[in-house]
Amino acid sequence: MITNFFSKSKPIHLVVISLILLLVFILTKFLNLDLSFNLFEILKQILLFIVCLLSVFILDFFVTRNNLTKKNSYKIFLFVLFVAMFPETILNSKILISNVFILLALRRLVSLRTQKEIKKKIFDAAFWISIATLFYFWAILFYSLIFAALILYSISDIKNWIIPFIGILCVAIISVAYMIITGIDYILCFENLYKYSFDFSQLNSKNIILSATILFSYGLWALFYYFKNLNNKPKNYRPSFILIGITFLISTLIIVVSPQKNGSEFIFLFAPLAIIITNYIEMVTERWFKEALLLILIFTPILNLIL
Repeated sequence: MITNFFSKSKPIHLVVISLILLLVFILTKFLNLDLSFNLFEILKQILLFIVCLLSVFILDFFVTRNNLTKKNSYKIFLFVLFVAMFPETILNSKILISNVFILLALRRLVSLRTQKEIKKKIFDAAFWISIATLFYFWAILFYSLIFAALILYSISDIKNWIIPFIGILCVAIISVAYMIITGIDYILCFENLYKYSFDFSQLNSKNIILSATILFSYGLWALFYYFKNLNNKPKNYRPSFILIGITFLISTLIIVVSPQKNGSEFIFLFAPLAIIITNYIEMVTERWFKEALLLILIFTPILNLIL
């Protein structure tokens, strides 16, 4: 039933998924925050929900545009289920915004497949990742994704390899200028950025352990088949699929080094895993098995509420 409903891409799916996301957003806010109902707070929460919704639309757009999955709505449904499994992502507004900019950068990098407007796309990707880094420092690791894309798409012109640094420099100049104008001590600000931690004790909660176990179990199993079937993909699309796999690895590394491990850092995994697991679901021929896979993901956030 669930697999049949999302097996094709229809406008009604975006409506349903948006409503599910709204429900998750409202429940998370009410259960975890003591919100004051004033105009400023209401507007703030509306904007944050729009950011969440924007993530879904960006993911759906560039995945469909670049044929990273078949024409279905599994990827956006999975993305919202992952958010429900890790509601901490909704509580961290900075990392939520950072993820949107990473998705915008990934959209530009994947579109390098067409070999059109290469310089503009590389600049945009570097620019978006730089802005994402301002909101969450360890998004800086995604710079490596730009150079991975240049290699995968066989872009050898040295000028194109210099462009990412121009994009980074633009954001750096604008940021420093803003700090000087507003009187922010930018030296002290930069000194406090380089924090990391390998202490995973903060993740020692039943909810996060359950969600992380299911997420990585699904992810690693699907990732095996994802790369195993890479040769079956059209040759000119293979670099794009590899790029998604690299995004998964970088996102995992961010979880490892993140200084504050509260579950919100998992958000960078959601988009690549949604694509990888969707590719696996498309391979599965047994309908009951597809249903079981999705039902487990649906019941996980419900179980988290009980625990």
